[in-house]
Amino acid sequence: MFKRSPWLWWLLLVALWLAATAADRAWLQADQRLPAWDQADYLNSAIDHGRALGLLRGGGWPGWQGLLDLSPKIPPLASLVSGTVMAAASESVDGASWALSLWHGLLLLVIACWGRQLLSAGFGLLAAALAALAPALSSLRVDFTLDMPLTASCSLALWLLWRWQRRECGGRWAQALAAGGAIAAALLIKQSALLVLAIPALWSFGQAQAMPKRRWQAWAALALVLALLLPWLQHNWITTLGGTERAVISSGAAEGDPGSLDPRSLIWYPRLWSQQLGAASLGAGLAGLALLAWQQRGHWRQRWPDGWAWLLGVAISSWLCTSLSPNKDERYIAPVLPLLALLLARGWWALGQWIAQQRSGRWAGGALALGMLSAGGIEAQASWSQLDREPPSNVVAAMQSLRARVGDAPTTLLISGSSPDLNEHSLTLLGRQQGGQILVRRLGRNPGEQNLALEQGQWWLIASGDQGTTRPSARALSRAVRRDGRYELVQTWPWSKGRQRELGRRQPGGAAPSSFDQRFIALARGLEQGPRGLQPVFAAIGPWHLLDPRFSYQADVKQWAEAQLKRNPSDRDALWSLALLAVLQNRPLQADHWFARLEQLEGPGRWPSAYRSVVQLAGWRSCGAARVADSKASDPSAAAVLLALRDLSRSLCFDPRGPIALRSSLPAAVQTVSDQLKQP
Repeated sequence: MFKRSPWLWWLLLVALWLAATAADRAWLQADQRLPAWDQADYLNSAIDHGRALGLLRGGGWPGWQGLLDLSPKIPPLASLVSGTVMAAASESVDGASWALSLWHGLLLLVIACWGRQLLSAGFGLLAAALAALAPALSSLRVDFTLDMPLTASCSLALWLLWRWQRRECGGRWAQALAAGGAIAAALLIKQSALLVLAIPALWSFGQAQAMPKRRWQAWAALALVLALLLPWLQHNWITTLGGTERAVISSGAAEGDPGSLDPRSLIWYPRLWSQQLGAASLGAGLAGLALLAWQQRGHWRQRWPDGWAWLLGVAISSWLCTSLSPNKDERYIAPVLPLLALLLARGWWALGQWIAQQRSGRWAGGALALGMLSAGGIEAQASWSQLDREPPSNVVAAMQSLRARVGDAPTTLLISGSSPDLNEHSLTLLGRQQGGQILVRRLGRNPGEQNLALEQGQWWLIASGDQGTTRPSARALSRAVRRDGRYELVQTWPWSKGRQRELGRRQPGGAAPSSFDQRFIALARGLEQGPRGLQPVFAAIGPWHLLDPRFSYQADVKQWAEAQLKRNPSDRDALWSLALLAVLQNRPLQADHWFARLEQLEGPGRWPSAYRSVVQLAGWRSCGAARVADSKASDPSAAAVLLALRDLSRSLCFDPRGPIALRSSLPAAVQTVSDQLKQP
């Protein structure tokens, strides 16, 4: 049938995507919940990137480095796509979710084409239908996270990689470059793509080295991946490593997930597959695979049909690597589910063939259609039972009230509690839609922030009674704001259990908050003391950046420092201030320039040399960092640190002297820093 009418296959595939999209749009329209923490964070990132591209109101092109600043921990590709879609649809959650529909369309296209090349055109449509009906994947189509883009991009990369590495019909330059581009795209969506793609990519790369023609294709594809990935990675590698450690290792330990070496890791995800793939889909697929195994008994040593060993291998490796990750969540196995859908579809196909042999082709088609309808009905019932039909929380009204008062003026709203509908990410999203400039930050998580928050705050959204948090410091801060005479109550809204939410602001005509400029200049000058000067910087900068999330003080300090240097090029306050600003703004080349100026004034072998070596390492200039640190220390307190930096830099510069000396110099440097931090 599809050979006679090739267009019919494409028509059915598009119809499948349209049916799934229509169901998703209906679900989104009926659901009234606000985006939670993660979802709102990704939506805010999409708005950031849409504004940076000049597509959304309230922003403009910040330059290449400014664009890279917007994605310090998570790569930017999904946010760039979502921001573009928002410009065409709207900045609402439902409008942004059109991006998920596009990613789902890509996933269905990949699975259908993959299945078509594995077996037949009808099999490809069957596999795509099972993927569309899988409850876990359908929930990701209406949940604004990175899991649907990641799943689609990983599936595309694995399919294209198979097309290139297979012995027949593979080995073409276009296939190699397409696979490399798809791998880079997946990694530019989320770093966890490595769990799915690392082993298949390395295996294919190794296999290609034995084939002269494909060897150069493999190296070209690797060069393409690095060329696309390195600009973002070089700019954000420090924050990426820190964020990955917190999100993977620390988070997994805090949630009690089984560790990498815990045998329970191997069954953590398989126990969920009945719910994630659908009991009907999984049961019929496994029954069909068992039937196929019985039919093929005695023939297992024969070579498998092209592509099936690859599919089984990448499914196993992806599941195994994902299971070994210390942090586990139902969503994290999503890139493996389309691979399982393809394998289960083979079981469905075997059942259909058996029924056709026993009865007729019509019986087989009817049985498959009935199975699809049953699976779809069960999935739809489960999905619609999860709807939240309650009207939006009154925090929407609170944000609308604040927006009416401040317009599009840059505004910071402070909160102390945190709950699914009252958190900084969700409120910031409400405050920034349609060109808004309201940023929301939460204080009170750490003791000692109360005085600074009361001194500097302008707008507060707090609650009476329970704040939705167990932190005593947050509760105390909320009570202090309510009692402080510098603030007045603007409007209230009923909440629950007799509580109410309250919008307050600093009373007009009162004393203006003090500036951070002079405090910052003093902190920057304190860096010349070494580690003792770093500790006050970290203690002060964190809370202040919550109060001033746009970092407005930085422009004032920079303007002052540049004016000072015009009058006196050796002004140490100005030079230290500009150096610290460059560090905070993640500009290692600029920081190196200012630390070099200070090194000329102070002489080599002092703390400016140590800082300069560090920022050169941050800018991936390890050989230069080694030369800077390899100087006779004129400051005894910096000697041990400079030696360790020299040896570390030499190691990264592939100098064999580095690793040998680092074994003794690094512990000495750590002890020196620890001793200095203990000094008053």
